[in-house]
Amino acid sequence: MKRREIVKVLGLGVAAAGLAACTEEKKAEVVDCKPTAAPAAPVAEKPDVIEWKMVTTWPKNFPGLGTGANYLAELIGQMSGGRIHVKVYGASELVGALEIFDAVSRGTAEMGHGASYYWKGKSRAAQFFAAVPFGLTAQEMNSWLYHGGGMELWEEVYAEFGLIPGAAGNTGVQMGGWFNREINSVEDLKGLKMRIPGLGGEVLKRAGGTPVLLPGGEIFPSLQSGAIDATEWVGPYNDLAFGLHKAAKYYYYPGWHEPGTTLECFMNKEAFEKLPEDLQIIVRNALRVANQDMLADFTAKNNRALEQLVNEHGVELRPFPDDVLKQIKALSDEVVSEEAAKDPMSQKVFESFVKFREQAIKWHAVSEQAYLNARTL
Repeated sequence: MKRREIVKVLGLGVAAAGLAACTEEKKAEVVDCKPTAAPAAPVAEKPDVIEWKMVTTWPKNFPGLGTGANYLAELIGQMSGGRIHVKVYGASELVGALEIFDAVSRGTAEMGHGASYYWKGKSRAAQFFAAVPFGLTAQEMNSWLYHGGGMELWEEVYAEFGLIPGAAGNTGVQMGGWFNREINSVEDLKGLKMRIPGLGGEVLKRAGGTPVLLPGGEIFPSLQSGAIDATEWVGPYNDLAFGLHKAAKYYYYPGWHEPGTTLECFMNKEAFEKLPEDLQIIVRNALRVANQDMLADFTAKNNRALEQLVNEHGVELRPFPDDVLKQIKALSDEVVSEEAAKDPMSQKVFESFVKFREQAIKWHAVSEQAYLNARTL
């Protein structure tokens, strides 16, 4: 035989002998002597998704406020990697616009998105965390809340209701409102029926007007029908979306009653504390992101909307006379001080708020205010 054939035969013989040996050795067992494949890697189980409901005081998808609530819900989903899913309900979809505080407190929903001055009937102190007439600007409010002790006080106020509050947006300085009569003196406020919430409404009452509390969805028809004579809402962006220029002639500024309105998202305390620690941190930080984003969004869109209202719709843009503002400021100081003195918690919050405002006024006199004055020279 040729050398190549001999090697081939020997090779086959060795293989056959090996197979026979394997068979003989394992004949007592049913064993496949072929090489075995590596075991498949275990499939990772997806974590259970936590389903939360958010109820809001805003009409569903309403620009700025409603979309701000939507954005917060999306952020929580994204930042948690889908471990929390928040479904948003607009005003009256699940509960009424002004019923969300109670709904979250009793656990009907895990989150509520609104403004704390709506809950004056629950706690007078709540008003200080939304807007105070001639109070803090958006920048100052965030500073007080995050670094001036304001957030700790807010949590203390809401604790008795089983809620954890958080800042979730800011409109910046609002407009003074829409009026169907000219405001040339404080006398013109007497007998005026105006939609205006919170401490601003108390100041209007002191000036002889009648404050009316209405949710956003009822403002336009009430103004158009004459049920109210005037309304404040937010600013050009939201006011244009509501079509308020079609129901009132005069658009006054500045919004002395809401110089930096903080929007809130409050959570059911029991639901929040059931979250793992990392998800609690994620939710709190999502609130911070949403808070800053809403202010930036309003600033950009108010710029454009004001131009539309004046240039395209012929709105009469008017400043409140200086004398009116001075008298309203004096009334505001009286009202806010008296309101704070009505219960110990309000007084505690008020003292912290006023101390911070005094510091901010001194600093901004040589920083923000000084610069803005210089910019218009």
